Amino acid sequence: MTRPDTLAAWLAHCEQSHHAVKDRPLAGLVALRDRLGLRFACPVVVVAGTNGKGSTCAMLEAIALAAGYRVGLYSKPHLVHFEERCRIAGRPVDGQALLPHFEAVEGARGDLPLTWFEFTTFVILRALATADLDFAILEVGLGGRLDAVNVIDADCVVLTSIDLDHIDTLGADREAIGGEKAHVMRAGRPAIISDPQPPQSVLDHGARVGADLWLAGRDFRHAGDLGQWSWAGRQQRYAGLSYPALRGANQLLNAAGALAAFEALRLRLPVSAQAIRVGLSQVELPGRFQVVPGQPALVLDVSHNVQAVAVLAHNLRVMGRFPRTHAIFGAMRDKQLAPMVERMRGLVDHWYLCALPTARAATVEELEAVVGPDRASGHADPAAALRAAIAAADPADRIVVFGSFFTVGGVLKEGLPRLSAPHLG
Repeated sequence: MTRPDTLAAWLAHCEQSHHAVKDRPLAGLVALRDRLGLRFACPVVVVAGTNGKGSTCAMLEAIALAAGYRVGLYSKPHLVHFEERCRIAGRPVDGQALLPHFEAVEGARGDLPLTWFEFTTFVILRALATADLDFAILEVGLGGRLDAVNVIDADCVVLTSIDLDHIDTLGADREAIGGEKAHVMRAGRPAIISDPQPPQSVLDHGARVGADLWLAGRDFRHAGDLGQWSWAGRQQRYAGLSYPALRGANQLLNAAGALAAFEALRLRLPVSAQAIRVGLSQVELPGRFQVVPGQPALVLDVSHNVQAVAVLAHNLRVMGRFPRTHAIFGAMRDKQLAPMVERMRGLVDHWYLCALPTARAATVEELEAVVGPDRASGHADPAAALRAAIAAADPADRIVVFGSFFTVGGVLKEGLPRLSAPHLG
């Protein structure tokens, strides 16, 4: 077989040649790890959970970069370009540099079938493991127990908020989902639980494997007022901290978990208070309550489950007064669409429902059945929906894009939109 010779060709090869494998033991992936010789010489943090993973990873990266470390980050999914999933020294990896790692994984896997996610995860893990890093941050996909990232024995794990998502795969309640995600914990190693009310299954699994559990409210805590916030851990304390540059009501929970991880790793990866302040002030993460100034204002949020949409709705309510809110909405059909829409119902004046480029996506007709035909219109893709919203919006209005990474990515394909309403002429 002639091997692919471009990133796009390799991704197409993975899509076509490797199929979903449901509920298989992790042993086959662990064996592939060993055949590839995947070992990290630096401290590794694995971040799992339902919501807040991306923000936590971004804060860990920003603080470590501000401290002068060479940092590698694996995050997912991407918004526009695959290379966004792998960052080294603060920059997305060059796609050409990934080609030898695709070759290596293809050569090592033998007859082991891999999903697209598993194949690309091993590619990025190998790229990071050979990149001479001081610190590596690995974001888990949707689960934990059977996730390809779980082949790496993390020095520290962070579990962010646990909520209902991917219930067909992970279970129908928080206890089942928490139990799946908790499997990234390791005996004797710190496990930072950022969720202030974690499922009992998380605590039980941590005790069963002998992890060093750091619980929010017990082992670390934070407090804040309108101007600044403070954090206290088992031994370290920080006062007079500025709020993270990432917007949103839950970002202090994510920041508190990130600081706990640094305290847990302080002997191997010390960071100064100044690095924390600089890192939190400079952290960026596209698509997480990202407010793009303009007329009308544009809000980009990848919220794609009920808990995340509820947080988005809260953030929109405290954002200020806007005469009208236009919502561009596209989502996967296996999500809890009706509860997601209900969280936004009182905020949205007109819905722009859009198709997305994946078979999992709900059609415009399926979305309309949930939203209702009143004050709703259908569009071929997110970019078309954005054009329609811009045409209908007044300068003082706002446009909100949410429901999926595909939805936000669809309006970012040609770059970050800067809006200037046609009514301004």
